[in-house]
Amino acid sequence: MSETRQVNVMVSGAVMEVAMARPPVNAINLTLSRQMYDAFKRLNEDDSLRVGLLYSEGNAKNIFSAGWDLKAFAAGESQNDETGFDLGPGGLGGLPEYFGLYKPVVVAVAGGAIGGGLELALGGDVIVCSEDAYFWLPEMQRGFLPDGGAIQKLHHRIPFNVTMELILTGRKMFADEAKHWGLVRDVVPADQLLEHARTVAAIIAQGAPLVAVALKEYMRRYAHVSVEEAHAAVRRAWVGRSDMPHYEQMIRSDDFREGSVAFAEKRDPAFKG
Repeated sequence: MSETRQVNVMVSGAVMEVAMARPPVNAINLTLSRQMYDAFKRLNEDDSLRVGLLYSEGNAKNIFSAGWDLKAFAAGESQNDETGFDLGPGGLGGLPEYFGLYKPVVVAVAGGAIGGGLELALGGDVIVCSEDAYFWLPEMQRGFLPDGGAIQKLHHRIPFNVTMELILTGRKMFADEAKHWGLVRDVVPADQLLEHARTVAAIIAQGAPLVAVALKEYMRRYAHVSVEEAHAAVRRAWVGRSDMPHYEQMIRSDDFREGSVAFAEKRDPAFKG
């Protein structure tokens, strides 16, 4: 028997849209996680694709995602004697632990990003949200930590003390506060969210694709080291002795000179990737 489709994928030019479709609240189970990972793996491996866009659809309760499907877990799904639990490659929702994914992902959050739903959003690179969006980590009241991405990443997106307080109190952070702390780029009316997110994704897709990939690779490795080591890493890349193959590929590519040539010739660059 084939699995029920819980993810819908649509390609528009260089942008691949990934829409969660597991009503009523997009609770993340093993099937959804695996299908999400398969979609983002396609994004990563298809040279014609440059940007991913994640959002929810078929959502009757105005929730982006309610996070980990605790009912399925309580019934024994995904439990593993060696790892504790296993939601497949890429972790919870197939994205937060997909460390080999170097193409940028825009996330459009409408309504609640709850628990693992927030952790799923943190797996993206740019978050935009609706005016009625909220971000909520209630795990402490459930008896565990939000360790599918929140305790690992949230303090890199917003201040450390705010992260601690949100997890300890389990309160909701609404859209205006998320914008204030820089967790989200834009807050727009709900009926404009998807079109706005598509515009953001299209702008990113217009840039040099190898640069976007190199940026994610560099930031993943060196965003939190000393300034001296961060500069040294770039110098090693320029002489082909770094641990950043995508960065080195960018430097050696035809696209590396195309932007400057196009500027001098007063035309739009034609990046090939």
